[in-house]
Amino acid sequence: MVFKKEIGNVIKGEMENLPTNIFDFFLPRICPSCKTKLSASEECICSNCFENIKIADNELLKIEYQRDFKSKGFISDFTCAFVFKKDKELQTLVHELKYNKRFLNGVFLGKQIAELRKEIIEGWDINLIIPVPLHRLKLAERGFNQAYYISKGISKKLNIPLKNKIIKRKRFTQSQTKLTRKEREDNLTDAFKSLKRSKITDKKNVLIIDDVITTGATINECAKTLLSAGAKRTYAASVAIAEFKAE
Repeated sequence: MVFKKEIGNVIKGEMENLPTNIFDFFLPRICPSCKTKLSASEECICSNCFENIKIADNELLKIEYQRDFKSKGFISDFTCAFVFKKDKELQTLVHELKYNKRFLNGVFLGKQIAELRKEIIEGWDINLIIPVPLHRLKLAERGFNQAYYISKGISKKLNIPLKNKIIKRKRFTQSQTKLTRKEREDNLTDAFKSLKRSKITDKKNVLIIDDVITTGATINECAKTLLSAGAKRTYAASVAIAEFKAE
């Protein structure tokens, strides 16, 4: 009977993977990092490349919170899944999402945040997930908000409601890439406004999601806007924190 049960589980697993196997036969999915063919059990990146992505440890998370968020007083706590390194596997995954519309990469990365930080996020008693919004011009140019798909992965995994039209970026800001920490903060001052205060005025705990955090300036401005609109507490999570920090 045990043997039959094991055989049944194998058959069930094969049947669940059947659509993926058929799709891969006609149009093989390729790992964006090493360009090898993905197996049916691999979602967006091969297991070898995924193992090379560095997970952010608890000490690093503590340092990041102290450095970027605590002194501002807007974010009650912060977590992330990985460390973002230039020209490495995670950068490829994020760039494929942002610039080649690989939406499943975003959902996959959101699921990784949820799996790695499930205990932390559930301890925050989150009522609502909100992705960092893009300005309408950037949204029109790109066609989508990458933070939304990351948020979608977390929402599905942890069963927390997701809303993407609670706040908006009211002012178009220059790229943050080459700015110092102070310049980033100045660049984003009062860049957001709340659209639906009624969705958060009953003192909800809100989780703000971004892809990669470098100084926390964007997250802090979003949190300030949400708290002003009546949120009880704001928390933050991201796919990764940048290995090289802006000063």
